Amino acid sequence: MWWEDLLWGIWNGLTAWIVLIVHVFGQWGEFPFYNAARAGNWYDFGFLLGMGSPVLGGLGAGRARFRRR
Repeated sequence: MWWEDLLWGIWNGLTAWIVLIVHVFGQWGEFPFYNAARAGNWYDFGFLLGMGSPVLGGLGAGRARFRRR
């Protein structure tokens, strides 16, 4: 189902930051950064949403504080 791929993409995108940092230190080799077996349009879209959400959320919060002062 398309929504399963979308949800897995969002989940993998959200956890990708943690997995990337742990991979740098040589741990969790069995957990892939990107699940190539699920690759497709909906998974990729969800992955990008998940990867971008911490960054975009932080940028939006910083701008909101700046405008209040």
